[in-house]
Amino acid sequence: MNGNHRLLVAALALGLTACGAPAAPSVPATPSPAVAASFGGTDRAWVEINIAMDEQLLPLLDLAATNTGEPALKDLSAQFKAVTEAELGTLRQLGGEAGLPAVNQHEGMPMPGMVTPELVTSATAQRGAAFDTLLVKALREHLEQGRKLAGSEQTAGAETRTKKLADDIVQSRAATLEKISQIVR
Repeated sequence: MNGNHRLLVAALALGLTACGAPAAPSVPATPSPAVAASFGGTDRAWVEINIAMDEQLLPLLDLAATNTGEPALKDLSAQFKAVTEAELGTLRQLGGEAGLPAVNQHEGMPMPGMVTPELVTSATAQRGAAFDTLLVKALREHLEQGRKLAGSEQTAGAETRTKKLADDIVQSRAATLEKISQIVR
């Protein structure tokens, strides 16, 4: 068997093995001590609370597609949903690297800016102006609290990427609050 044949046989064997094997489950790897150590307590807390806040906001943003009476709020909700989903991806990655649990530790906790399951249930029954009022109030509270928390991360955080994300969040929250002010006069 020459070198080309050996290479072909090895490639086929590898391909057949890969095709027959089930995919490994997606389990976050344990962060290296050096990576996890770059995250301070403020960084960890900030990432964790922002994951919870963003996860619990998404169902309300989903309702805007069908429940709002204001096309501009529908568009803004869709835009902010895309921003929130992208942000969540980054937050989850940082959380994994920081060694945070994958389970939402803040689920169901009432705190400023947190969209609760009860609020989403109430919003589900609302249409038009009533939904719009609820949505605007919840969004403003979420955005303002997110901006405050990001300011704390900017000041007291240690991890470079979390501080950069906090900068981005301060800017995106301010821009979205301005858009809401233009829609709701």
